[in-house]
Amino acid sequence: MIEHVHNPPIDHVIDPPLAERFGRSWWAGIGLSLLGVLLLLYSLGGPAFTGIGVWGTTIPYVWGFDLASYAWWIGIANGAALFAAILVLIGNSLRTAINRFAIGLAFGAAICAAIFPVFHLGRPWLAYWMIPYPTAQGLWPQFRSPLTWDFWNILIYVTVIALLWYVGLIPDLATLRDRATKRRRQLLYGLFALGWRGSARQWALHQRAHRIVALTLIPLLFVAQTIVSFETVGSLVPAWHETREPLHYVASGFLSGLAMVLLIALLLRTRLGLHHHIDERDIDLLGRLLLASALILAYLHAAGWFTAWLGEEGLRAALWTRMTGSYWPFYWSGLVLAVLPPQLFWWRRLRGSTIAGVAAALLVLAGIYLDHLSIIVAGLQRGHLATSAALYSPTLAEASLLAGTIGLFALMVLLSVRRLPIVSLYETRAEGLGKS
Repeated sequence: MIEHVHNPPIDHVIDPPLAERFGRSWWAGIGLSLLGVLLLLYSLGGPAFTGIGVWGTTIPYVWGFDLASYAWWIGIANGAALFAAILVLIGNSLRTAINRFAIGLAFGAAICAAIFPVFHLGRPWLAYWMIPYPTAQGLWPQFRSPLTWDFWNILIYVTVIALLWYVGLIPDLATLRDRATKRRRQLLYGLFALGWRGSARQWALHQRAHRIVALTLIPLLFVAQTIVSFETVGSLVPAWHETREPLHYVASGFLSGLAMVLLIALLLRTRLGLHHHIDERDIDLLGRLLLASALILAYLHAAGWFTAWLGEEGLRAALWTRMTGSYWPFYWSGLVLAVLPPQLFWWRRLRGSTIAGVAAALLVLAGIYLDHLSIIVAGLQRGHLATSAALYSPTLAEASLLAGTIGLFALMVLLSVRRLPIVSLYETRAEGLGKS
């Protein structure tokens, strides 16, 4: 991989967090995001006060939009965080433009994912029962329950992602502290800068800590994504109980994370004028990575067909039901939308097109969601009981919950753009010094 060197000014990055006003378009985005958050709060009221019966899930469709949305968000978080952690470890100059907001996207997506397993409990205020605290009754969490796996998975995962994001921010928080003119902002940024003065010892410890946290995060990402797949693999349902499922979830998660990173990179580059920081070569590399990830997912789909062809009758019947049954639009739409749009990036001109990049990223994100929905819902369609004839139909409460988490995610992105440097300031200056 050929590295390139930026020498851009940092004013476009450092001005937004310190500016008094941020423009009408930002406030319009905040307003729409807040509407999404209000929708999220409303949609959480149903499972919290009435129960998860307000969702369309029923026997045999015990999972639906809730698990598909959880897998979708955790996949976006995994893909974006893995990309950011690798950039930190290999020292590629792309980290200057992409690393900061990529790990921020991962943190926001992980927060959205954490909502689903907690409220799937039906009594979210009792989520602390999954912590093995000492009680007089001698009760312990059921460690064979996927909800317990999700709890520990999300808890550790969010903690490490937040740590990686925060460690990378410390030098830039000190820069904002020194440039802020209002006392309140000086105190706030100074508090989180932890007394950073930029000494040689501090820089050495910072770089070491940053790399250690990034190295720690990478195995956790694979564990987090495979735990999502274990919720289906741990069952005896045909087409779920396969060793290839964890790899499929990892590949689809990395693809969705890259799609989200590309989407936000193009939007930030256009709206904030970050063309000096996120240049054409950065976008070109993201397009090529998205194309490669889509080809890997296509290969895994083909491997699934081949495995089913050579496998037992139950596996072939289950896959055939997913492909031709009542939920066949989920399967084929997920495959087509996730694999075909990135094929546009075989052409360099389209890799540099903002319209093509945004469209391809949005289609890939939609395709990955439909792919998860096909695995979860269509995988349960072929039952052996007369009571399993009814089909799953998502309710308005489930759709509102998904839309609400998208609003929450957008709100976190907009707030981070407003109060934090979206591009690493100290790495930008370091590259400028290296070039000079």
